[in-house]
Amino acid sequence: MIIAFGFSIVMNVLFMDKYYIRNKKDTILEAYKDVQSAISHGENISTDYFNEKIHQICERYNIELLVFEASNKHITLSSMSDKTGRSMVDAIVSYISEDELDDPNREIKVISPPGESYTLQMNKDNTTGIEYMEMWGVVESEYFVFVRTTMQSIRDNVSISNTFMAMTAFTALSIGAILVLFISKKVTDPIKKLYQISDEMKRLNFEAKYIDDDKHTNEIDILGQNMNELSEILESSIKDLKNANIALRRDIEHKEEVDEMRKEFLSNVSHELKTPIALIQGYAEGLKEGINDDAESREFYCEVIMDEASKMNIMVKKLLTLNQLEFGDDNADMERFDIVELVTNYIKSAELLANQKDVTVKLADYKPIFVWGDEFRVEEVLQNYYSNALNHIGGERIVEVKITEKDNKVRVSVFNTGNPIPEDSIGHIWEKFYKVDKARTREYGGSGVGLSIVKAIMESMNQDYGVINYDNGVEFYFELETK
Repeated sequence: MIIAFGFSIVMNVLFMDKYYIRNKKDTILEAYKDVQSAISHGENISTDYFNEKIHQICERYNIELLVFEASNKHITLSSMSDKTGRSMVDAIVSYISEDELDDPNREIKVISPPGESYTLQMNKDNTTGIEYMEMWGVVESEYFVFVRTTMQSIRDNVSISNTFMAMTAFTALSIGAILVLFISKKVTDPIKKLYQISDEMKRLNFEAKYIDDDKHTNEIDILGQNMNELSEILESSIKDLKNANIALRRDIEHKEEVDEMRKEFLSNVSHELKTPIALIQGYAEGLKEGINDDAESREFYCEVIMDEASKMNIMVKKLLTLNQLEFGDDNADMERFDIVELVTNYIKSAELLANQKDVTVKLADYKPIFVWGDEFRVEEVLQNYYSNALNHIGGERIVEVKITEKDNKVRVSVFNTGNPIPEDSIGHIWEKFYKVDKARTREYGGSGVGLSIVKAIMESMNQDYGVINYDNGVEFYFELETK
């Protein structure tokens, strides 16, 4: 805007004066030619109509016009006063006098094109100091036609035009500057918001949103809404990636745990199977080589082989069961059953084992109590507890099975008299292949897997289990829900 208005002002200052003078030349020439045409066509220029027409032209273009007869200096037509007109007649007569033209004090500059029948000149009146643009000429050898206008009016008009242009430029620039500031702020504020939002998105902060308070629908607002959608999509994608990353890490950790468990499992199995395999191999080789020929020795060798093979078979079955439980291949089948009936029936079925070890089993009479659980697996837990109690019996050789109900829970506990479990071993008895008394465990064929199976079964049903030491024995328990 400054450049445009500055250029306009410079053009006005440099060329407005010349343009105005040229325009005045054309105006003076037009008035001169109108009078010349009228005289040439024999019109009577003394009529009121022609006189009024000339006066209108003079007032409109701010010029003065004079026509007089060359022979007697009689004024035929004039827009001036009589006194001014008469003085102008004398001036024109003086212009054609060679003596006057040669007068060095006169300030006349002829600017008419060469070869024209009129004279156009710049003349300064020494008396008044006013400069004029004048045109005069002889028409039909009878009339002198004289037209003039003041140069001061031209300069005043140019000055007024330049001043007004400068004032207009200043006003327009002031108003324009305010409008530009207002409009640019309306444009740049949303862009600034978008910049701040993009800066927050760069920092992975997706809480910043573009808010269009005025509900506009221009391109910037649409871009802002698109950035909001992009922010939501990026946030959702990053959340999905983080969740996938967490799941991947868990899978990797689980795989590492599984690999570690597999290594531990293979190591423990190989260790546990090493002794029975060595015994079977040794006694089998003894039979083959006939170390003892008597039938009693051969029968003993066969019994040892069969006993060790049976122990290996039991251990392998337990390991397979434990493997299914730990890896989730066999889900618990939850059902409602009578726990009192299950315990009573199992104790009766295992009565022969208790009699063989000379153990007294105590079980009170209980009314039916219904619980939720996997009946088959619960019986396996009870079996492991009961067989452990018989194998580690001591002291008064008593096994007591109790069923207690409290707060929608039923606890089944198996207590056996004997030595308590050492405190440093209580935290390990649920681990695979862990044995408190390895010699005694070997004696009755234990594999160290039974309590690990109990742990896996109870955790698969999300129920509590544990062990309590007493001075005269040990109590193992598990709990089930009644509702």
